[in-house]
Amino acid sequence: MKIYISTGGYKNENINSILSKMEKNSILDIELSGGIYNKNIYKILKKKKNFNFQVHNYFPIPKKAFVLNLASTDKTISRLSIKHVKNSIRFAKKINAKYYSFHAGFLCDLLPSELGKRVKKKKLNSRTKSISVFLKNLRMISKYAKKYKINVMVENNVITRKNLNEFGTNPLLMCDPIECLSLLKKFPKNIKMLLDVGHLNVSAKTLAFNKKDMFQKCEKFIKGYHLSDNDGLTDANQKFNNKSWFIKLLNKDVEYISIEVYGESEQKLFKLKKLLLDNVYV
Repeated sequence: MKIYISTGGYKNENINSILSKMEKNSILDIELSGGIYNKNIYKILKKKKNFNFQVHNYFPIPKKAFVLNLASTDKTISRLSIKHVKNSIRFAKKINAKYYSFHAGFLCDLLPSELGKRVKKKKLNSRTKSISVFLKNLRMISKYAKKYKINVMVENNVITRKNLNEFGTNPLLMCDPIECLSLLKKFPKNIKMLLDVGHLNVSAKTLAFNKKDMFQKCEKFIKGYHLSDNDGLTDANQKFNNKSWFIKLLNKDVEYISIEVYGESEQKLFKLKKLLLDNVYV
């Protein structure tokens, strides 16, 4: 088991700057998830011999921005999404990463500018059709990941009250424990779940379900965690402490943990890692 620090909060920084800050604070286990586009990213990471990297979602960052959606019925978005995932799997192999994870799909296609914000209502594909496309693409990805011996995880989405009100229904896949469990049972065996507790906290408040149910119902499928806290209204990626609601629910046998806290110093991120080692993964 390793505890990684996500680069997701460094969206406007180049990879050299990010890793320099991390290294100065003894943070060498990194989940690559953010930053700016760099065509030389492999050459840069190849030189960082003392780091241990994993790859998440929108990394390596494509030159032309788009929103990854493996449930898309749009042929262009679907093609771009599959191409990106395959590229990320190959990239993970090249940098000796063992994992690649990405978000569950959506019932509509989003713009990069809409991510993390209120999304204006648009036409939704049927949930049945979107799930069918998503599962079909996962089967394709499963075979590709086996070829490169990369472990794949799918992350639960986050639905806010504002977006639920805007659409009048949930436009995202895998937000609640019932749908998560239903889909996880249909996943290829080499694809597991990355449980984002920040997403879970918001979705549970929006959809009025018990947060603990996600841990309990999906336990045998959960391979990793994304850890952060929030007020239940927005996925704010705030720091947590040893009394945060999810601490006692974490499975000590889970192999992959990523701290996805934004806006804190590297010193504080290191302390959060130590907190987990002292209070959970002792």
